[in-house]
Amino acid sequence: MVCTLEKQSVTGFGEKAKKTIRKALKTLGKKEFAIIMHSGSFPSLSGQNTGFGSINTDAGKDFIEYASGLFDAIQLGPAGKTKGCDSSPYTGTIFSNNPLFINLKELTTKEWNNILSEKTYKEIVEGNPNKYTNKTAYSYIYKKQDEALREAFCNFKEKASKKLQKEFDVYKRENSGWLDKDALYEALTFEHGNDYWPVWNSEMDKNLFNPKSIEEQLAYGNRITELEAKYSDTIDYYKFIQFVVSKQNEETRKFALKHKVKMIADRQVAFSDRDTWAYQSLFLDGWMLGCPPDYFSKDGQAWGFPVMDPDRLFNADGSLDDGGKLMKELFKKMFKENPGGVRIDHIVGLIDPWVYKAGKKPKIEQGAGRLYSSPEHPELSKYAIAELEDLDMELTADKEKRVKSLTKAQIKQYGRIIEKIVIAAAKEEGLDKNSIVCEDLGTLTNPVAAVMKEFGLQGMKLTQFVEPEKPADPYRCCNICKKCWAMVGTHDNEPIKMWADSMIHTHIGYLHAKNLVDDLFKEAENKDDIIVRLTNDAEFLAQTKLVEIFASEAENIQIFFTDYFNVYDVYNRPGTAGDENWSLRLPDNYKELTPINLANILKLAIEARGSEFAHKNAKLIEQLSEIN
Repeated sequence: MVCTLEKQSVTGFGEKAKKTIRKALKTLGKKEFAIIMHSGSFPSLSGQNTGFGSINTDAGKDFIEYASGLFDAIQLGPAGKTKGCDSSPYTGTIFSNNPLFINLKELTTKEWNNILSEKTYKEIVEGNPNKYTNKTAYSYIYKKQDEALREAFCNFKEKASKKLQKEFDVYKRENSGWLDKDALYEALTFEHGNDYWPVWNSEMDKNLFNPKSIEEQLAYGNRITELEAKYSDTIDYYKFIQFVVSKQNEETRKFALKHKVKMIADRQVAFSDRDTWAYQSLFLDGWMLGCPPDYFSKDGQAWGFPVMDPDRLFNADGSLDDGGKLMKELFKKMFKENPGGVRIDHIVGLIDPWVYKAGKKPKIEQGAGRLYSSPEHPELSKYAIAELEDLDMELTADKEKRVKSLTKAQIKQYGRIIEKIVIAAAKEEGLDKNSIVCEDLGTLTNPVAAVMKEFGLQGMKLTQFVEPEKPADPYRCCNICKKCWAMVGTHDNEPIKMWADSMIHTHIGYLHAKNLVDDLFKEAENKDDIIVRLTNDAEFLAQTKLVEIFASEAENIQIFFTDYFNVYDVYNRPGTAGDENWSLRLPDNYKELTPINLANILKLAIEARGSEFAHKNAKLIEQLSEIN
């Protein structure tokens, strides 16, 4: 690998350059190359910035065309409906889509019978407080989007064509299983004056889908009928919103596939308030999902998310119970709507979850433990798959290696959700296990590792997480496995340039530099000089970290949009809330930005494989150099 650092002089690639880059990716053994960008982060075209991005907008489709021929897929964020008080997409609904993803501009066109006025649309754009920045205006657009959609709904009832009305009726009928519940919850938010069901003053309304007797079932049924009559317009409005976003999503999906770009969905570990209320009979009473104490949190992370009751996931004969059926329908919907597959956030939550008692901290001394790995626990033992003799009792329940041995049958038991729900759902929608992206960063217990190996699941290797003093670190280039997704960072990380700036002139930066030289400059005669440059030149360090993922054996690569476009800002700072977080967008003028020098990075990755490999691909290296 030659120690050079050229700047890319073009802001995009022509078809010839794209073909050369694709050839280089194939030469390096890369099967999938995806850019990560949550829907709210998409840019806007001039005069169309409402305060929130969407892949369904004209700018979203423009970006798909930009990505076409270069990227195989776009990794989106969770698509669920979020709350007005919380912009995090990771607390959204599991079935209902986010109304903020609706392209309002399209509703002003003939295609939608002009159900939204141009005047209303222009007022929203003009009033956007962040229209001159690459940040969302969450609180603003959350309110304005609802006002605009209410206007559109009123006009839809009067002006919509028979074709659209018929499509709406079909949509309601085909999605009634989840749509009726979600829409009824919307009605109850008006009935009780807030959208947080635990504080409602009616026990009946809290438990409409959780009756404890036949008498309650009959009474609750009558109450549902009463609410549906009283709030028929509110319920139909909610369903209308879901119809619009679903129809626009489908059109965008077809547009993207036409341009050979697939969407990868993101399944968060959480269940929203709306979902918890609708399916509370399927959750384990009195227990919550979280993370045990660690270096970053001495008390652990009390997420407050409900835990699926193991007894409601599967029947005694191994068939799916109601909880299992619900989860399978969710994954089937996601795989159907996203032909690129599904990223599962916190895969440990499906295989070996850490649970704690409601109202307590997620600490062992307060009763917390691993749901399926605690045979010694007085309350969780009945769910245990691991037995006492499988445990290293010298290790506490929160330690990754505590389960020291497992039989083939036990591994299958730990992997039931993966095999019978997730993989089965993918197959039924024409996909396979390779369409599953597993977020396995951080805690990876032995049962999780065993299940992923058993089913050939592909996890993530994030090179910012390398502990450079550990030669066998799995995130280091020379150790990155073939069947995985490699990346320098996710939506939770600082962009690689910001990371590189923090490493310059530090001891840990020196350790990173030494490893990079050992892995990528094996044949260089001036290794010490390169180490010095890596420890002093942040731009060179950032570029070399990008070379690392492409030079690795990983078959699949993801890159967050801040890293690709050199946007020096952070999308999510874990543990923070408010409109400022989750707000970063790709600037509207992204085509004028100087993105990473991908052609040069690929050239350097080929050279990093050694002189023999580079000589074999000399012509390709020359073609990549010409792109610069």
